Amino acid sequence: MSDVLELDVLGPGGRYRAHRRTPVTEVTGVRVAELSLAPGILVHRALGALRAAGAPSPSRRAEALREAGQRFADEVVAGLSPEAYATRVSRVSGLPISTVRSAARALALAAGLAHRTAYAGRPHAAAEHWKDPLPGGRGALWIRRGEVLCVNAPGNHPAVHAGWLEALALGYRVAVRPSRREPLTPHRLVTALRDAGFRDDEVMLLPTEHAVADDLVRGGDLALVYGGDDAVRRHRGDPRVLTQGPGRSKILLHGDSWRTALDTVVDSVAAEGGAACVNTTAVFVDGDPAPVAEALAERLSSLRGLPPEDEKARLPVYPTATARALEARFTTSLRDARPWLGGQGIVEELGDGSAALRPSVVQVSHAHAPQTAVELPYPCVWVAPWSAKDGTGPLRNTLVLTAVDCPDPLLDRLAAEPTISNIYLGRHPTHHQEPGIPHDGYLTDFLMRGKGIIQG
Repeated sequence: MSDVLELDVLGPGGRYRAHRRTPVTEVTGVRVAELSLAPGILVHRALGALRAAGAPSPSRRAEALREAGQRFADEVVAGLSPEAYATRVSRVSGLPISTVRSAARALALAAGLAHRTAYAGRPHAAAEHWKDPLPGGRGALWIRRGEVLCVNAPGNHPAVHAGWLEALALGYRVAVRPSRREPLTPHRLVTALRDAGFRDDEVMLLPTEHAVADDLVRGGDLALVYGGDDAVRRHRGDPRVLTQGPGRSKILLHGDSWRTALDTVVDSVAAEGGAACVNTTAVFVDGDPAPVAEALAERLSSLRGLPPEDEKARLPVYPTATARALEARFTTSLRDARPWLGGQGIVEELGDGSAALRPSVVQVSHAHAPQTAVELPYPCVWVAPWSAKDGTGPLRNTLVLTAVDCPDPLLDRLAAEPTISNIYLGRHPTHHQEPGIPHDGYLTDFLMRGKGIIQG
């Protein structure tokens, strides 16, 4: 079929069309692309080329990243215009097309600012080069922990690829293993980076079988791995691997704040199609959670299923079988809980082999209810009571916590809690991100280290 895209390996010798390829399908099951899978021998050769390549100068890296961001957002890349890219990604990922366009703009901005945001994590007392002056000739150099970063990327949202751009800004050579679910975004991004001046041995796209993926993670100096709880457990304790697992983002509504914060809560749950790790999974209410759950259910009940490329689409769409499996996971979590929305089912079939997942709002009986840790890739929120005696325990293990109208002593404890990665004070949706705000700590905390130096 002439409209089936060939997504080649972008390896050390340029484009490579592998003998073994896997189909990329829309949510309806229609094949729209074929993704080449790099054999193990090519992966090993690619890692050697990345390690042998020298790092470009900081100025060249910054300029190439800026140009790549502009190309990614505004130009034809790998044969796709920006609108054709957005439509294809929407049809493949099931995300609303408005979400894909927003993510593309965010990626372009992230590329343009990658040099600045990466260097924002540098300690003030550290120098980048041994010739840079230090007070009294004593201090630290800020150096890379390695030369090659391998990224095992997810396919749930295009904007996740903003993170590894900072590694390029710092001089790392980067190999990206795309998700088979949505490889179009990293393929477009790596192509744009190469078109903007990064060499073939500086940034690569290496789709692989799952078995070869482990070789890729082991073969780099450092690795950035996205996945679920299993991936986090598998790599726990390995200082070479930074895992990015479920977000389990939350909102804490203190006092009677929910009435004026309802828009923030609705936005936090439903924006981005509800499929991102920064979408709110659980809302904790200082008081009776029933009025909050009822109000949320009323607001979210108006969302209807539409094809993802529809301009009015706001809900994620999946193949019907996948949607039914997610519905089953949701249903098994309803024990000892009160569904305000979604209890009669969340699947809305669209008649073409795909189905939208409609929102669900469920009230649980206590702050430690296990459902508050259940994260599903659509607008699904668990509403729980919370009081001072519950403390910070139920709020731990959170990517983003929005705390509304909380007293200072409580904020002191929340700010000090190490398992809460980001805390937003006031009416800021949990999905809000902007350059300069770390996603899960500064990536440079993982990529860089200080080396003591005495000059002269």
